[in-house]
Amino acid sequence: MFNRKPAEEDIDEAALEVHAPKTAAAGVKAVTVALERGLAQAGVARTVRSMLRVNQRDGFDCPGCAWPESITGRRKPAEFCENGAKAIAEESTLRTVGPRFWAEHPIAELEGRSEFWLGSQGRITEPVVIRPGERHYSPISWGEAFELIAEHISATTPDRCVFYTSGRTANETAYLYQLFARSLGTNNLPDCSNMCHESSGFALNPTIGVGKGTVSLEDIHHAELVLVVGQNPGTNHPRMLSALAECKAHGGKVVAVNPLPEAGLMAFKDPQTPRGVVGDGVPIADEFLQIRLGGDLALFQAWGHLLLAAEERNPGTVVDRAFVAAQTEGFDAYAAARASIDWAETEAATGLTRAQIEHTAQMLIASKATIVCWALGLTQQPHSVDTLKEIVNLLLLQGNFGKPGAGACPVRGHSNVQGDRTMGIWEKPTSTFIAALEAEFGLPFPREHGYESVETQHALEAGDVDVFVSMGGNFLSAASDTAHTDAGLRRTGLTVHISTKPNRSHIAHGRTSLILPTLGRTDVDDKHPGGSQFVTVEDSMSVVHSSQGRLRPVSEHLLAEPVIVARMAQAALGPDHPIDWRAMAEDYDAIRDHISRTIPGFEDFNTRVRTRNGFVLPNPPRDTRTFATDIGKARFTVSPLEYLRAPAGHLILQTLRSHDQYNTTIYGLDDRYRGISNARRVILVNPEDLAALGHTDRELVDVVSVFNGEERRAEAFRLVAYPTARGCAAAYYPEANVLVHKGLVARESNTPGYKAVTIRFEKRPDRD
Repeated sequence: MFNRKPAEEDIDEAALEVHAPKTAAAGVKAVTVALERGLAQAGVARTVRSMLRVNQRDGFDCPGCAWPESITGRRKPAEFCENGAKAIAEESTLRTVGPRFWAEHPIAELEGRSEFWLGSQGRITEPVVIRPGERHYSPISWGEAFELIAEHISATTPDRCVFYTSGRTANETAYLYQLFARSLGTNNLPDCSNMCHESSGFALNPTIGVGKGTVSLEDIHHAELVLVVGQNPGTNHPRMLSALAECKAHGGKVVAVNPLPEAGLMAFKDPQTPRGVVGDGVPIADEFLQIRLGGDLALFQAWGHLLLAAEERNPGTVVDRAFVAAQTEGFDAYAAARASIDWAETEAATGLTRAQIEHTAQMLIASKATIVCWALGLTQQPHSVDTLKEIVNLLLLQGNFGKPGAGACPVRGHSNVQGDRTMGIWEKPTSTFIAALEAEFGLPFPREHGYESVETQHALEAGDVDVFVSMGGNFLSAASDTAHTDAGLRRTGLTVHISTKPNRSHIAHGRTSLILPTLGRTDVDDKHPGGSQFVTVEDSMSVVHSSQGRLRPVSEHLLAEPVIVARMAQAALGPDHPIDWRAMAEDYDAIRDHISRTIPGFEDFNTRVRTRNGFVLPNPPRDTRTFATDIGKARFTVSPLEYLRAPAGHLILQTLRSHDQYNTTIYGLDDRYRGISNARRVILVNPEDLAALGHTDRELVDVVSVFNGEERRAEAFRLVAYPTARGCAAAYYPEANVLVHKGLVARESNTPGYKAVTIRFEKRPDRD
């Protein structure tokens, strides 16, 4: 039933319930939960209208994940998943946060509230400000807000301004946003990609010449073998399960590699099929390898060794020698490095047996079209870039680029995180991109690299940031080292958050802080001289298409993101600035025209994006089996064996989402697939590890992390016996992010090491 009233009570951790984990994802339960959440937040009319349009050709792109839709076939009536429906319910909600809310809730009270409680309050209805010495946010007009931003920017230098971006930001907004920052004179453009798939780009660009995946949705359908590594599609990308089920229907096989036996890796109950409604669903993983955290590099090196050994026994049967000779460099050094293997160390690193590794190697040998999919389980460790380069080695070995059913598939998280980078949201812009901007706008733009996310944390803590602007997102809760990041944000002169709902970053505010409410994906954007506008997004497989909301916004005071950016730019840069910001705010076609002349692949943007399926960006490894690296070929690489080792009395922790959240947004308290409900401060630990460490199931502990002699502490977590890999533990973020030292990062990419935290437990009285 519709419930306009937000949550009054916050999380009661003592109400924890634990049940047996599920062995299949989705099903009828997913449908009922999705409907319940939508009806409770938005009522019948708004929920039905949204659900019929999400991910459809004439609708809006889901604000959740970046999984693609079919561009060749017919789409299902319900092109959304349970968590996508939750995301839409959160955005289309009729619950509102207006002046009365801010007047009734001082910052001191809100500091004690959870992310779940804050998000459940509803959509922010008008701009608010808090100034030095004040205890409450209070209303401010849009004009005054933009003047305040301009005052703070003009009082400092560009290098002390930071512009953070969430992956939900549409292409048009992202392009305007980077243009504004660079017009001021800074490349301080950190984004959420720095915290998730940055390692993928650092591995793929030098080896295959593009930092994106090289497959289409149809490739997954027709692959002979799909490896799903370090990924939980049942929660994080549920529509991927449909693609894997179709692959299985065509005779393909799936190998899942993960420290936890997630339900979506085991079976999929598609609620749009009879088997998904009344049967056991479709089995997904033909083989499940429960690997230890950080052991993936050792696994891929072992597979490489075994494939090369099979080729040596039967020349010409495993390695695509013609492809390797014509299109790659470095094979001889790679083959020499993989010629031998220490099986004892490999088993120790992976937690797998030699027999398991050899059996799955035979599946690779038998496959003529293999795709490797991965997500954050591989990208957030010190040796992540080396691990991902090893995946490229394995794919190159059998020529698994530029042919049907084969390639690399980094599965992106937020719905336009890939598009934001394409639009120039990057602290390290190429000289080619800057030159294109300069030619288009007739202005000089900075070339010196700016801050990425972790560098931003260091700058905040050092007091080197005067203005911090966040386009969507929740930087505090997404970043590592929460307590230190919190303190850094509070040192900032001005924080500006362009947001739809309250979150913790609003509470850890600068000395002055603004919250600017914006339209969401589901909202109609029609306050323009030429009428309603649409935006565009790029999915995980480089398809660019339009997105247009139709719901009436909950407040007349909301502005669209491109309008907010343009008005910030007008205020900060002055009326005589040569870029026509107003024209772009009034008609997004004007933004797309600029994009078409400055970003390769977007030629004739306005015409092509209005076609039925949008268009696919060029991808040389996929399209022409060519590689735009510095040597004009794909590159084999050699990395030393490296894996995570925990000292005696310690475990390796990974942070993860529950099934009832998306990134830092907490929808509810039911991690249904894992059997955990009503609480979030839990640590999942193998029962044998609990016994070996002298602890018991449901014991209350403090968790202490150790990095380079420094400790971080998270108090009052409940231990839960769970079938994790031995030596490994798991906890929800953002609650566990306090344990991740900001110095713990992936080499090269500087991505936080959320999957590589060394921890121990300290007993505490069960008084909480």
